Amino acid sequence: MVGRVSTTLTPTHAPAPTPRAPRRRTRVLALPEARWALTATVAFLLGLALDLTGTPAWTYGPLYAVAYVSGGWEPALEGLRALREKTLDVDLLMIVAALGAAAIGQVLDGALLIVIFATSGALEALATARTADSVRGLLDLAPTTATRLTGDGREETVPTAELAVGDVVLVRPGERIGADGIVLDGTSEADQATITGEPLPVPKGPGDDVFAGTLNGTGALRVRVRRDPADSVIARIVTLVEEASRTKAPTQLFIEKVEQRYAVAIVAATLAVFAIPLVLGADLTAALLRAMTFMIVASPCAVVLATMPPLLSAIANAGRHGVLVKSALAMERLGEIDATALDKTGTLTEGAPEVTAVRPLPDSGLDENELLALAAAAEHPSEHPLARAIVTAARARNLRIAPAEDFTAASGRGVTATVAGRVVGVGRAEDADGDATVVRVTLDGTPVGTLALTDRLRADAPATTAALTALTGTAPVLLTGDNARAAARVADATGLTDVRAQLLPEDKVKAVRGLQDAGRKVLFVGDGVNDAPALAAAHSGIAMGRAGSDLALETADAVVVRDELTTVPAVVRLSRAARRLVLQNLVIAGVFITGLVLWDLLGHLPLPLGVAGHEGSTVLVGLNGLRLLREAAWRSGPAQDSSG
Repeated sequence: MVGRVSTTLTPTHAPAPTPRAPRRRTRVLALPEARWALTATVAFLLGLALDLTGTPAWTYGPLYAVAYVSGGWEPALEGLRALREKTLDVDLLMIVAALGAAAIGQVLDGALLIVIFATSGALEALATARTADSVRGLLDLAPTTATRLTGDGREETVPTAELAVGDVVLVRPGERIGADGIVLDGTSEADQATITGEPLPVPKGPGDDVFAGTLNGTGALRVRVRRDPADSVIARIVTLVEEASRTKAPTQLFIEKVEQRYAVAIVAATLAVFAIPLVLGADLTAALLRAMTFMIVASPCAVVLATMPPLLSAIANAGRHGVLVKSALAMERLGEIDATALDKTGTLTEGAPEVTAVRPLPDSGLDENELLALAAAAEHPSEHPLARAIVTAARARNLRIAPAEDFTAASGRGVTATVAGRVVGVGRAEDADGDATVVRVTLDGTPVGTLALTDRLRADAPATTAALTALTGTAPVLLTGDNARAAARVADATGLTDVRAQLLPEDKVKAVRGLQDAGRKVLFVGDGVNDAPALAAAHSGIAMGRAGSDLALETADAVVVRDELTTVPAVVRLSRAARRLVLQNLVIAGVFITGLVLWDLLGHLPLPLGVAGHEGSTVLVGLNGLRLLREAAWRSGPAQDSSG
């Protein structure tokens, strides 16, 4: 054994769980839009089943009527409101087309159109409500009360909302910190992953900043309040998410972008097709029939189905591969991105430490396994992330973990335990590298070695960054709240060069908006509460699902359910394939509509033939969109799509 070496240990024992917002989830059926859409869908499916089995019309007709009313009354109302504002939109045109289809016996087609619109509106309402739930739940991270110290040293419990700048509060072990401030006295650790995304609790001592809502470790802290609780970092995250959701440029599906002009044109043309022949002396019935035929063949049914089936098929395909895309609009937006920004902890990395080096001192008399087994025995009673990583590493080597007695975790001194009659100490070394955590192991007070732990890089991270670079033509930007050396280590391993470290949530938003102000459409990928504002501000956002915070999961446009990072470029490619099919379908629908309209205007298009042509184009574009359900659509590589 070597002589006693001076060593300073900081505690590695603290409450383990990262604070997460309580799950407040709006129930689907609590939304009126969802109830009406469900009613319309069930009625339509029941009616369709009876229709296809050849039962009399009186059995399924009422069910179709229920689908029309329950799914169509709200779009009809919105369309009438728009009409009152002297505008026309696709909602009203859809209702008119559905009623026109029913008037000529095509009840099934009209009901299908209404069900599609009702379901789309319900999904949008649900996504909005869920995001609002998570934003409100985030505020629950901050405690409702705090212990304020008076000038004469007394303690008083006050609501955190009443804290003022300059107040001094006492934060006991295991409590959440009530306000942003600076430590005056005491030593502890704080789990501040919700704010910075750092994977491990951060040592705190006099002069260090602390944040409201973060979790204090084993030591007691006296903290001077530096910000009003309404202006804390956690409160600013809520504000940033809400502002980004409100000010994000409104986007629509392709058909909705031209709906006003299309609706006006169809209505005006239908009136002209009816009125002009009458003025020229045509028979009223013949003129009405021609106008009705025109409206049917020019209706947006095929155009709507040109857009929805490819996007819905892409959503279904992505879902089979572990990516939940929340809406057709979200799927469309994913294919538009031309730049990417990535979080580090929990996104490119696993978000949890692992032992990467075991270094016994040369004259300690221990080998690597013996040193690791000693540390694991001492840390076994602890629930700290470092302790779990050390125990996991020992088990991975099939080492025997001896029982420990007299376990203690003392602030400023680390953990100690008696193992086989020897006192083993484990604590974080103050001279640790910036991109790794080093813990020092002592035996009866004498240092015997160190363990190095790092946040493990995901195995598929390099391939993912390379694929995203190929898709967008530029390498992703790394945005992290962690320290610069840890960020540089991950960047080197993944081939990234634009690295921005030690960012608060608002800094990530500024970085994303800076890219977008330069004309880029940014995809941001993250997982934590601190990533939610950037997920909301980006053109499109994807959250990692396994360890993702509720707020990140609800704010993002898509969720990688199984944390398979390579699915991110895959779903972007799938979205681009869907956009290409949408354009193909619009061309097909446009050719059919143009041909049928010209036939009706320049010749005599029989109504049954017009209906057949219209329905044929609708079926054709629908089947074309379903091609994206195939496995080959997901497996298509970046070489097939490098430009978007």
